[in-house]
Amino acid sequence: MTPDFTTKTKALIDDLKAVCASYGLGNDGNEYKIITQAFLYKFLNDKFAHEVKQLDPKLAKAADWEKVAATYSEKDYAKLLHRLGPDCAKLEREHTLTHLFHNQNKEEFHKLFDDTLHAVAVKNTDIFSVKEETGEKVILFDALSQYITSPAKRDAFCRAIVNKLVHFSFEGIFAQKFDFFATIFEYLIKDYNKDGGGKYAEYYTPHAIAKIMAAILVDGPVKDVTCYDPSAGTGQLLMSLAHAIGEDKCSLYAEDISQKSSSMLRLNLVLNNLVHSIPNIIQGDTIRHPYAGSTWPERFDYIVSNPPFKLDFSDYREELDGNKAFKDRFFAGIPNVPKKNKDKMAIYLLFIQHIMYVLGPKGRAAIVVPTGFLTAKNGIELRVLKALIDRRMLRGAVSMPSNIFATTETNVSVLFLDKANTKGDIVLMDASKLGTTVKEGKNQKTLLSKEEEDLIIGTFREHEAVEDLSVVVSYDEIKAKDYSLSAGQYFDVVLKHEPITRAEYHERMHGISRRLEEMFRTGQELEGRIRVSLKHLSHD
Repeated sequence: MTPDFTTKTKALIDDLKAVCASYGLGNDGNEYKIITQAFLYKFLNDKFAHEVKQLDPKLAKAADWEKVAATYSEKDYAKLLHRLGPDCAKLEREHTLTHLFHNQNKEEFHKLFDDTLHAVAVKNTDIFSVKEETGEKVILFDALSQYITSPAKRDAFCRAIVNKLVHFSFEGIFAQKFDFFATIFEYLIKDYNKDGGGKYAEYYTPHAIAKIMAAILVDGPVKDVTCYDPSAGTGQLLMSLAHAIGEDKCSLYAEDISQKSSSMLRLNLVLNNLVHSIPNIIQGDTIRHPYAGSTWPERFDYIVSNPPFKLDFSDYREELDGNKAFKDRFFAGIPNVPKKNKDKMAIYLLFIQHIMYVLGPKGRAAIVVPTGFLTAKNGIELRVLKALIDRRMLRGAVSMPSNIFATTETNVSVLFLDKANTKGDIVLMDASKLGTTVKEGKNQKTLLSKEEEDLIIGTFREHEAVEDLSVVVSYDEIKAKDYSLSAGQYFDVVLKHEPITRAEYHERMHGISRRLEEMFRTGQELEGRIRVSLKHLSHD
């Protein structure tokens, strides 16, 4: 059923995108809002239907549960809503997709459509709203018809959306787990995860990287833990981490300055049965205004992050440097503004320092960094590396293959922190030779096979030294190598001896001598030609 349903779900997404294109919104900046919010409304609508049927046998047995529900008194229907779990949106009878479908021929249908989605959002504000850093709530849905500039086309547009949604059902797949919904989510946002969709691609982490980071961080059962991402993007890292821990055993906390990313993250949480963490999504500036609400912990058990590597923060660079309140958090300093290319400022160094600051006393973290950071020789980079070693909180580093991110040419590595790793036993791994290169649009992308993913995870977890792949070192050994975290600098040079007979030895040496003599003769001939050519050169 799952492969067939995946195909049908992708077809629904394609249909919604086709509707947008038909009304002039293809590749429009607001297209993603219409697609993701219509998809979310449908998902919540079907989840609601599924849950009320579980609570009321009469509705479960009915051929048309909404007709039966329509006969309930206001009091009885309210009781039914009250019994719903906290992860399910509560819908009044006039909020359902079926109700919209049956009323689509009404005059100014677009207002009914927008009003319905708004009413659903308001009724479920407490659990489904993302917060801005000011505390203001960003509710579930926008007035989607407003994105159609011609008022005469708005009714038809909303009818087209409803008709695509009503003939599809999510019921029957709510028991599916992370990997299934990760595939659906990735397909849903794929057109907004490339250069044509603005800078959004910076906030998306490949599934393989997310899986490796989570599997290495969570190497045993845990419960009641806090997980945080200060640059959460669409939440792929947090989703993988929650899946590795158990969705019911952790609370997620996320910050991101992007409105688009926060909306996508909310959808991702809904799909992955993590609705309880939506109130912990903060749309804000982690670097200048890290959220510290009353419901947030001061330190976190697990932190994952794929921070922006290059982002212009010159407008507030001096504000950070001159603020004494930031001194402890940014202990290694604030990167300077380059004289050229301000958008190449190393802002990721601020995120690393922030993560080190908010990591709990036994906390673990995984951070995507430019591979060049591992061998830094001076400046803020070196000060951060020294702090990781001197504070004895490094667990290891994995250098990834080039082009593991199709959207950037920067080679990346993953840095693993562990405040309980005071004795050392640090794993440094060079996985850059793994993977298969494929073409993705105009870009090259390297894909890791499942076996290669498992090799990285297993080798790191077991702290194994594997020839040409990994080494296990101590803090003192890293200091002796000038704080380098490049695995290649610790690999021993291995001389392989191959036993051969005296006759084989003389035959090989004779062959080498013959080839060298041929090369010498060729060199002499080329030298003679060059000398002749030089004599004929003249200046006109």
